[in-house]
Amino acid sequence: MAGHGTIDQRPSTMSKPTTPTDPEDWTGKNRDDFEPPEFRLVCPFNIPSSPEAASLRIIRNLGHFALYYTHFVWIVLFITLIPQRKVSLVYLVIMTYVASLYLLLLRALPPYFHLLHKIIYKSMVLGLIAVATMIELIATAAGLHLVITLAATVPIVLIHAVLWVREDFCVEERTGGGGGELVSLIDESTAMV
Repeated sequence: MAGHGTIDQRPSTMSKPTTPTDPEDWTGKNRDDFEPPEFRLVCPFNIPSSPEAASLRIIRNLGHFALYYTHFVWIVLFITLIPQRKVSLVYLVIMTYVASLYLLLLRALPPYFHLLHKIIYKSMVLGLIAVATMIELIATAAGLHLVITLAATVPIVLIHAVLWVREDFCVEERTGGGGGELVSLIDESTAMV
């Protein structure tokens, strides 16, 4: 009971392994021959080369980051409605709950309801819910908050969609006959399926 909760601090009777002092003994090479790995800082933002490249990035990034962009706009709208428009805030939360419930029910349906998935498109229903939310906000005198929120957040979303360049992790640039080409971190030809 006397040693309960204490750590034994007596010196060990076993001999400690000795580490070699000469760098050649433990690495096999001289310390001067060692080359540290190259560290490259990869920035995911880049200005597009043409308007076509910018529009392609916008389309790709809106598809890829749609949920995050929606949450960003929703959070800003939620914060702007808190001080003055409590009823509009309640409607916003209710419509968010309806959209979430629809998405959960759509995912929970068994696979043999694939006909329902083809008839009722998810993007169409979510668009209708978004339009209904906007109508509710305008009807509850929060239209100005909606317009200000959209005017403040849509340019930020578009700037991010234009400047975000990487689809996956890219680590090095190959220079061929033309400009540089980014090489992905994962080689798709050897990646497991």
